[in-house]
Amino acid sequence: MQISFPALAALVLGSVFVLPTAPAQDKPATRPALPEKASETVMPPDSTTQGSVEVSGQRIDYTAVAGIITVGASDAEDAQLGPDGVPLPGTQLALAEPKNPAEAPPLAHMFYVAYFKTGANAEDRPVTFFYNGGPGSSTMWLHLGSLGPKYVETPGDTHLPGAPYKLVDNPYCLLDTSDEVFIDMPGTGFGRITGKDAGKAFWGLEQDAGAFARFISRFLTKYNRWNSPKFLFGESYGTTRSAVLADMLENQYNIDLNGVMLLGEIFNFTTFAGLDRPGVDLPYELALPTYAATAWYHKKLNPQPPQLDPFIKQVEAFSLGEYMHALALGNAITDAEKQSVAEKINQYTGLPVDYILKANLRVDAGEFRKEFADQKDLTTGRYDTRFLGPTLDPLSEGGEYDPQSAAISSAYVAMINSYLRNTLKYGATETYLPGALFNGARWDWAEGPRGRGIGGASGVNVSSDLADAMKTNPHLKVMVNDGYYDLATPFFAAQYEEEHLPIPADLTKNIEYNWYESGHMAYVRDECRQQLHDRVAAFINSTLATGR
Repeated sequence: MQISFPALAALVLGSVFVLPTAPAQDKPATRPALPEKASETVMPPDSTTQGSVEVSGQRIDYTAVAGIITVGASDAEDAQLGPDGVPLPGTQLALAEPKNPAEAPPLAHMFYVAYFKTGANAEDRPVTFFYNGGPGSSTMWLHLGSLGPKYVETPGDTHLPGAPYKLVDNPYCLLDTSDEVFIDMPGTGFGRITGKDAGKAFWGLEQDAGAFARFISRFLTKYNRWNSPKFLFGESYGTTRSAVLADMLENQYNIDLNGVMLLGEIFNFTTFAGLDRPGVDLPYELALPTYAATAWYHKKLNPQPPQLDPFIKQVEAFSLGEYMHALALGNAITDAEKQSVAEKINQYTGLPVDYILKANLRVDAGEFRKEFADQKDLTTGRYDTRFLGPTLDPLSEGGEYDPQSAAISSAYVAMINSYLRNTLKYGATETYLPGALFNGARWDWAEGPRGRGIGGASGVNVSSDLADAMKTNPHLKVMVNDGYYDLATPFFAAQYEEEHLPIPADLTKNIEYNWYESGHMAYVRDECRQQLHDRVAAFINSTLATGR
């Protein structure tokens, strides 16, 4: 999940930089003196703590490290930084050191928390790098919601009561299978970006992936994990990042990955369900199965299918068959055919036939969310359509907020602040940023020399990046995970993207699909978090078994 991922046509991103100023200790420390040089930004030292968690009846002891890894804005600048993120003596960065911090070379001080199983052999022990999306989100969602040692309890599909919230041991922690590294993107969490034009240097499709690639390279050196099996796990825009990052690691850094795990996939933004683009009908066709799953969950179908999966398969066939044909006809469609298709959409979604006809058979995600539960003056969730919330404006045409985000965000923000400070002993006097403070700056969607993404978010398609990584490394395995009730990144769109990757037919066997009866954050439902753990563990183990 991410702090904000509104309709991409209106996506505006910006920034403000606030430097951490004191080391994390049990008691607030004396604030250190300002650095004499602009590059010597004072960052809190790493904090190392011990913990244990029980998974499948097995006690797992672990070491947790919370800290900062600093990376440069390019490979050339990064190579001039020492392990502490300060320019090495005699390098161009050191010789050109300005006294004004605003004129210093841009740096990203990236916050992370790593969990290492006690006593494990590093070369045999996989390491998985986790990150959320946005773009602009920290990784508190995956960190405290999915496969880490702790998780925030978020039972049911309604708004949680106010604090106190519960952070408990996670019986589905992935430490039984892999070490874990949760990385906050530049400018989020306790991390900050500094220097001249730092936003331009790190906030963009290509720039962001480059920062993560350099972070991973430095992490492997810092912890001597170069020969460990390596996996990526990205959620939402984090899957977009994963495609570009996998390509970079494989083809620029000579770092072969063992596997890439995707949750809430979005590669091709022309399939995005929240934009109205005349002549582009694929988003409607790929979102329809999610509309149908939502209607099934809320029991708005007559007759109500007894099982979800067979029903969804029927809707998928209609979406890419009769429905796709009808939309392809455009204005040439006959009234009789339009009526027939509208009636079938009504059978699958519960939306009124008149409404479907008025929408010209094209109901976008925002309109669906408003209309679906409008009879009760409720708005349907976007990240998870199981959630319903009071409509803010009864006269609005689309959903104005996300009931699921409203229901659980406060719990995550509260518990990440409490957990990092009280348990991991980091950031006692610092500000944790759940999302980047962009302040009017824009995310750079252009994808560098490769040219994809020119024209803003709606033109982005990074499918070729993952395809290039898979062709370069034919042993690379890909795991797709999506929730049936996710309208931010519909599951059928993810399947469509993967099935249209420009790869040889024999590489398609390297891709596996997993669907969950949950939403964008599949892990917020306990049953689905268990499924996610079991499937991810099996994916990692089978990948290692077939690769040896």
